[in-house]
Formats: sequence, structure tokens, C-alpha cells
Amino acid sequence: MLDLRYCDELEEKRLEAEHYLSRFSKVAEVVPSERILAYRCKVQSVCGMEKGHLVTGIYRRGTHTLIPVRSCPLEDVLATQALSAVRQLADKAGLKAWDEDRGTGDIRHILVRSSSYYQEALVVLVVADENLRCAPDLAAAIHQRCPFVKSVSLVENREKTSMVIPPGAREKVIYGRGYILDRLCGLDFRISGLSFFQINPPQAEKLYSIAIDMAGLRNDDVVIDAYCGTGTIALIAATLASCHVIGIESNPDAVRMARENARANHIENAEFICADASRKLKEMEKEGKKCSVLFLDPPRSGSSQQFLAAAGRMKPDRIIYVSCNPQTLGRDLRYIHHQLGYKVRAIQPVDLFPASVHIETVVMLERALRGKLSAGH
Repeated sequence: MLDLRYCDELEEKRLEAEHYLSRFSKVAEVVPSERILAYRCKVQSVCGMEKGHLVTGIYRRGTHTLIPVRSCPLEDVLATQALSAVRQLADKAGLKAWDEDRGTGDIRHILVRSSSYYQEALVVLVVADENLRCAPDLAAAIHQRCPFVKSVSLVENREKTSMVIPPGAREKVIYGRGYILDRLCGLDFRISGLSFFQINPPQAEKLYSIAIDMAGLRNDDVVIDAYCGTGTIALIAATLASCHVIGIESNPDAVRMARENARANHIENAEFICADASRKLKEMEKEGKKCSVLFLDPPRSGSSQQFLAAAGRMKPDRIIYVSCNPQTLGRDLRYIHHQLGYKVRAIQPVDLFPASVHIETVVMLERALRGKLSAGH
């Protein structure tokens, strides 16, 4: 979409949001991104071989044909520098790209995360064997070439899959502290190679500020942040009110990082639980526990009806739904509206991904006091 004027891109995204969501409430104008280029602080590249040398790039759509890419105008400059250095140094070390047909080779993917606020980066090498022969020397060479790289780690992937990171994978840190720091809404967040963090931090600040403003937090609120990741929404909410905040996340590495983020920011009114969100909400409801505000930021596939039903039994006064997919958001809003009796009060699209088709949307829903609502009311 780089050939499209940014104002026209925003209009296309607004129309897409309206298509799926306007039946519930008025859709606001899209909040534009401060950066249109060089905003992506996460780069994930496939490794391949070309004329005997290691190259990195992306697969042609719908195929496993590699298109070598040396730089991308959407990537953060620091991330591009780190990726270029890793590619050159890994090739110099004699590493071969993984051949999925033959099941041979050393390295499958290179993942780089960067922090524009603190000007640092981390590198994750996705390899066929975590006992990579030259790993310590390669890590040292990467840091020498790029002193801003604060961590280098390996993730083993022996699976016959196109997935970059297989389920249950773990990071083996071979250089540095295992994370970088970035800053959102005045808080520092530790980010590991495998933890979730928004790829456009300045715009993520706007997204989370909108979500928390919609929640109208009070000191006596009990807040649940489902799908909490490394605790971004939960911790920002905990600093703005003296409410009790509970983050729920199934990824143990993300939960560990969320707890570390709470300690590093001296936040004591937030706790983080490693559990499946649906099962945990069911368990809390059976124990008679309630929450007044529920934040949920699920993956592109949206929430399950099992989770939404469990959330409904908790009877939160307000639900703040952050979505990266208007289609699944519309499906879930239909269920929350018709089955749980909530009214959509605001819909705010936010552009986190310029020059792409993706759009984030924040929706505020309020529980009706007199039973379920009919459609369109």
C-alpha cells in the first residue's frame, strides 16, 4: 500500500471498520499514525541460500519461494542495521539456511526487536539445533558490530512446519540480559524475544490511552486484563487508579516478564496469573469473584464463545475490547450484545500499521441494567 496516499489509506481502513461494526454504533475517524515509515520495531526474516551465501527475506505470497530483502522502508532503522549485521556475520561463520525439503542446515529465521526510545535491540536466531557450534563467537561478533544489541538468544525449531516459533519453544540466551527495554505511557517494559509487544510503540501509546480513557477507571474498580501479554494495559491502568488489576495470560514467559515489569515500575496493585483466560474466569466466577472492568486484546482470530460466556458470568460493568481484526470483532460484538446484554458506547479505530491492510479498533461496551438489548438499540 506504499503507492497509496496516506489519507486514502485511512479512508479505506475506516470503510472496512464501518462495514463490520457500524451496525453496533457510530465508527469514529481513524486515529492516524505519527510515523508512516520506519515504525516496525519487530523484524522477522526467513533464511535462504543464494549463490552459496546466506540471504534473508520473505516468502512470496502463497508459496515457500524466498524473496531476498536487504531493507524495508517500514522497518525501524536500528532493526534493519541489526538484521543486516547478523546476516553478514552468520554467512561469514559458514552457517547454512535450513532446507525444509532435505531437512538440513543450521538457521531458519532471524528475529530482531528494537527500542527507539532506548536505542537498543535484541536478536533471536531460530535454529535447527540449539547447540549451534559457533553460537558464542557469533553472538560476540554481533555485539561488536552493533553495540546496541543487548541480547542474543537461540530458539530451537526442529518441526516440519512453516511456523517461526513452535509451541512450547524456549529462548536460550547466549549473550546479554535476555531482554530490551521500551517505554509506553511513562512506564518501562522489558521485552524478550518471544513476548508480545506492539510493533509501533508511539501509536500503541495512543491505542492504550484511548482504551483506558474509555474504561473510566475508579479507585474501587476490580480490573481484569485478559490476554495481558507482558502486562502493558494492566500496568498502565494500575498507575492511573488505585484499583486492583489482575492480568491473565497463558504464556509463562510473558507472565514472568509482566511480573518483572510490575516490580521494575514499583507497581503493587497489579497481579499476574498464568492460566487459560476462559478457565480462569470460570474458576473466579465459581468462587464468587467479580470484576467491574474487563479489558480483552485477543489474537486476530478473536475470542471464543467459551471465553465470552465466562466473561459474561463475571458481569463486568464495562468491557473494553481491543481488536486487530474488524471481522472477528464484529462477530464477537454480536455475541456480547445479543447474548450478554451489553451496549456498544464507542468505536475508535487506530492505525498501528501504516502501508498495510491492518487496523486496530477499541470498543467500549456497557452492561445494560434491564436485561438483554434488542438489535439496533
